[in-house]
Amino acid sequence: MRGLSGTSVLVTAALVLAGCGGLGSDTSGALVTMGFGLPDEHATARVAVFREANPGVDLRISEGAFDEQQFLSAVAAGDPPDLVYAERRKLGGYAARGAVQSLDGCLREHGVDLGRFREAALRQVTYEDEVYGLPEFSSVRLMIVNNPVVRAAGLDPAALSTSDWAGMGELADRLKEVGDGRVRRIGFDPKVPEFLPLWAKANGAELIGPDARLDDPRVVEAVRHTTDLVARQGGWASFKAFRDTFDQFGANNQYVTGQLAAMPMDSWYVNTLATNSPDADVTITPFTDRDGQVLTESGGQAWAIPKGARHPELACRFLVTMTGTETWVTAAKARRDALAKAGRPYGGTFTADRVADERIFREVFDPKGNPILARGVPVVLSLQDKAFALPPSPAASELVRAWEGAVNRVLVGQQSPEEAMAQAQREAERALKRVGGR
Repeated sequence: MRGLSGTSVLVTAALVLAGCGGLGSDTSGALVTMGFGLPDEHATARVAVFREANPGVDLRISEGAFDEQQFLSAVAAGDPPDLVYAERRKLGGYAARGAVQSLDGCLREHGVDLGRFREAALRQVTYEDEVYGLPEFSSVRLMIVNNPVVRAAGLDPAALSTSDWAGMGELADRLKEVGDGRVRRIGFDPKVPEFLPLWAKANGAELIGPDARLDDPRVVEAVRHTTDLVARQGGWASFKAFRDTFDQFGANNQYVTGQLAAMPMDSWYVNTLATNSPDADVTITPFTDRDGQVLTESGGQAWAIPKGARHPELACRFLVTMTGTETWVTAAKARRDALAKAGRPYGGTFTADRVADERIFREVFDPKGNPILARGVPVVLSLQDKAFALPPSPAASELVRAWEGAVNRVLVGQQSPEEAMAQAQREAERALKRVGGR
């Protein structure tokens, strides 16, 4: 939390934003959201469903990214939005701080069947046996391999695996192009610090939990393994500078140009590739742990109602509508039709609602023969109910900052993996002590 002066500035800014759809004081009875925009039909169609069913509600959608400090300061000042759209993995921390309300009464009133939500996603929004949010999209993590690059190195893309840690350095060496201090191709991108929970889990370690420690030797080994992969491919400065040149969301992305051989990635990128470079020759396959077992992590956002929300009943109606099965199917159809008008395939909508997904992929899915979707969508669907998720923690945000900061210090050569994770553990213990959690 910021000091009083910082909070005052944020609240003043919030009062200004309220007039244009942001969070803040509201005297007109408007229902105000934070952290949610209207980038495509998945958002606009669902908001339209709510507006049609509630024509008398003045709904104001803020078009900005979620700002944790702004949100917590607004709650502390008694000036929160009515709804917040935030990362599921951090929601337990907000619940522990009393920044968001339990939804148990709301869900009972609306007869919401929690059994239709995927277990990993629901677990992330449940704190001390009470539900504090309703999950939205569901993304999993998988491997995407650039077939031409891998074959040119004399390797079989289908055989590329993350199980053999001892051999991954040699694999990266065979696939990379580094010379004269310049990186021309990344052989294998381990995606750290963001994907550290996946690598730690692959080595049998947890980052959050009653017995979890960030300085666990298995976590330290995961940090060493992934940062060493970066070091042998030009070092972090060159590696990152080269990666930042990728046209990741365009037609000349790293798979088309041959700038990357392989990496683990969030599953939403399958649709991005299929839309922007449908002829890209890639293999989409599960990530595996060191025993060769399929492993994936679930992630996504959730809707929650802040403490002190002025219109909690309306907010409840909104989040139940936005995550409803019928609403998702309506949004999927709108997205499919919009893409069809542009001559593009529709690769499906992956949500935390198992029932919605079953209907979407039975009734709406329209890949139009796209080979990436033909290969990738079955993999994503097969992983959804196998995923693990970081459990809720009162200090979730601080823990994420602690381990990501530690990995970054190793990447730039400031600390060894042991030193960095020992410091991260001390930071985690202080954070947990502040909030009275474990």
